[in-house]
Parts: sequence; C-alpha cells; structure tokens
Amino acid sequence: MTSTFEELLPSTARALLHRIATGQSEGRVPSLVGAVVRDGRIVWTGARTSVDGHAPDADTQYRIGSITKTFTAVLVMRLRDEGLLDLEDPLEKYLPGTGVGEVTIAQLLTHSAGLKAESPAPWWERSPATFRPELSDVLGEQPLINPPGRHHHYSNPGYTLLGRLIETVRGVPWEEALREEVLEPLGLHRTSAQPQAPHAGAWAVHPWADVLLPEPAEDLGLMAPAGQLWSTAEDLCAFAVFLAEGDDRVLCAETVREMRSPASPPLPGGWDDGYGLGVQLARVEGRSLSGHTGSLPGFLAGLWMSVEDGVGAVVLANATSGPYAGVIAADLVRIVAEAEPRIPEPWRPLPAAEVCEELLALTGPWYWGTYAFGLKVTGERGVELRRLDGGGRGSRFVAQPDGTWKGIDGYYTGETLQVMRREDGSVSHLDLGSFAFTREPYGPDADVVPGGVDEGGWRGL
Repeated sequence: MTSTFEELLPSTARALLHRIATGQSEGRVPSLVGAVVRDGRIVWTGARTSVDGHAPDADTQYRIGSITKTFTAVLVMRLRDEGLLDLEDPLEKYLPGTGVGEVTIAQLLTHSAGLKAESPAPWWERSPATFRPELSDVLGEQPLINPPGRHHHYSNPGYTLLGRLIETVRGVPWEEALREEVLEPLGLHRTSAQPQAPHAGAWAVHPWADVLLPEPAEDLGLMAPAGQLWSTAEDLCAFAVFLAEGDDRVLCAETVREMRSPASPPLPGGWDDGYGLGVQLARVEGRSLSGHTGSLPGFLAGLWMSVEDGVGAVVLANATSGPYAGVIAADLVRIVAEAEPRIPEPWRPLPAAEVCEELLALTGPWYWGTYAFGLKVTGERGVELRRLDGGGRGSRFVAQPDGTWKGIDGYYTGETLQVMRREDGSVSHLDLGSFAFTREPYGPDADVVPGGVDEGGWRGL
C-alpha cells in the first residue's frame, strides 16, 4: 500500500486511497495506480497491489490502450493548425485507394465515418501485427457499415487511417512524429510505444477463481495509433493538464477547447457521454469530464479532467477485466472537487489597456423579442451574452480583428456577433446569427424587427 499527497486534507487523501483500494480489491486486479492533478500539479498518488512490499508508483508504466487515440488526434490537429490539411477534407485527398476515401478527417476523429469497430479476425489486440501488414488487411472487404457522418460508431481502424495520414503528410513514422511533436515538448519522457522498465506485467484474472494467466503484449503495427502506447500516471496527469489548458509548443488553448467540444453524440441507448475530436466526453453527477479511457489485454486505463474544477485523475490497472478504470478516475475527480472545492481567484478589475468606452456602452440589457439578455465585458475585449432569467441560449464571445465577436461556447458556438449602426454612427442593434437584439423589447427601430412593430404600441386589455 502506498499513498502520497501534497496540500490535500488528510480526510481527502484517505477517501482517495479508500476508492482505489476498493477498486483493486473488488475488481480483483494485480495492481492499480491512481493519481490526481489539481491546478496543474499532481497533489496525490496512490497504489494497491497483490504483492507485498512491491507496490507500483506514479512512474510505473502501464499500457493505456485507446488513450493513445487522443495523442493521435493531437497530431492531426497540429497538421490542421499548420494549414497542411482541413478537417473537412476527404481522406482520398491524402490516401488514395483505401476504398473509404469519401469519409472526412473530422469523421474519422469523431468516430462518425461509418467504419467497422474492429479489423477482420483474428482479434487484433492479441495477434501479431504481421497479420495485418497493409491497410486493406485492417479495413477488410466491407469496411463501411453505416452512412458516413450519420452517427457515432467507435472505430479502431479509423484511427489506423489517421496514423497513416499523419505519416503521409509529415513524411515520418507515426511514432517519430509523436515523440518529437508531443511527448518531448510536453516532457512526457515515460510515455513510449514500447514498454520501458519499470513497467507492469499484463495479466488476465479468471472470472470464477482467484488465479492468473499472463497476457501477450503484442506490437500492434498499423493499429498502433489506435492503442499502442505505454505511459505512467504522472505523465498522463501532465497530458490531462495539456488537454485542459493547451501548450503553445504543441496546440494552443483554443484548439484543445475545440477538441473537447461535443462533435459526435452516441446512438440512442448508448453511454451517457459524447465524443469530440479524439476526446471522450462524459457528464457524471452534473460534472462535465473530458479525457479518454482505454484497455488492451492485460491492462485498463482511465483519464478524466474537469476543466471547471481544475481537477483531473488517472487510474491504471494491469488486468484484462475488472474495475472500470474510467469510473474510478471519475470518482477520484469527484472526491477532490466535492471535499475541497476550487477557491476562486480574487476579483480584479480589467487591465487599463482593455478598458474601452465604446465597448462599455454596449453592456447591459438587450432584448431578442421579449426575451431579456444581459451583455457583459470579459477579458481581452471579449463579451458574454446570457438570458437574464438564467435559462435558454447564451454564449461567450471572443473579439475578432474585424471588430466582431465569435461564439466560443454554448448555443452560439461559432456564430458571429456584430454591432449594427445607423447612418449617423449610433448603435441600432446587435446582430447574432440574423437575430436582432434591441435596447427595448420590439423597438425602437421597427425596421430591424421581422414583420415590423404594431403602430399602436404596447397596450392593456
């Protein structure tokens, strides 16, 4: 048994240790490691093991399975940000002759391309990569089983295609691009395509008896971008922080926010979650989480980050089945967020350079029809528009060079907010996606209200 913590209350640390101890015991796994990161720093790590005196720690490698997909997605988004591809480009533009060239890069990232979930038999996670030396061996004879773009259907072959796309555009192997462009800049020195000591062994636990069976640790070859990586709790905590905040050496904050935005909801009856651009999304007990889970024979992994709470957690275990690592990681986030809520930063006035009388004049109430909204100024000349009754549509907007604002969250994500002026330069109304927001309900400029305004004005019965 091990447990370390920094700046956490002893009661919180004990609750965290209890949760992973329960997970290891009830899940019947040889070992389990957990770690929590808060406000960018690891504040707790803990481990449980079946071997006395030989507990793993946050620097012990485990295989992380499909968390690899998020790393692959980061590489794709780097190519997009560099202007080397567009997410709406068809795959055929870069990889001709695959047989699925009509699917887009965005559809592959969000698992909405209509591809099969798995490659043809035998089970790719437990068989040598030599069984699938070409993309055609990964895709099979009929790789498309759903119309592209219709709905979410998780696909491992889809991320094989993204790996080959990266190699084609970059001109280097996927593993090399990952190491040079993501792992080294972020300081993830214990994340690798092959295991590096100290690392956990892969085990299967008999479902009806407390006995073990070693699992093979195959090199996945072409399937590597879907699930090859090994990593540690410490490295994955740093990666979780990156997914929340960005790092200009890899991806800016705006791009990682885009990756976390819902893009591909699951089918009805599926999990209570969604999917962004290579990032899993979940809503657990009212808390929004982003990250990814993973599994390969002998290993289970979970990584979740609550951006609002500034808390993330990683759980790694070395068994084929047992505790759902994603559930335990979500519980670790909840324990810290509820026991030690984030203390808000002190309120401070805007920097003098950001104060603009013209912008201040736009603040206050605005009306879309009879719905009352409030517009307030945020940092860096941004604005926020919300319903005053707390419901309905609303968003934050960032300033654009042309004097407009672009929505970055909520209902108006991606929409343009602009100030419309009369001939004398005075403000007439705000235009948001063709909706006119006026200073008074339905007035005073009747010409901006569709259908006009009755000349009799407001009246009683």
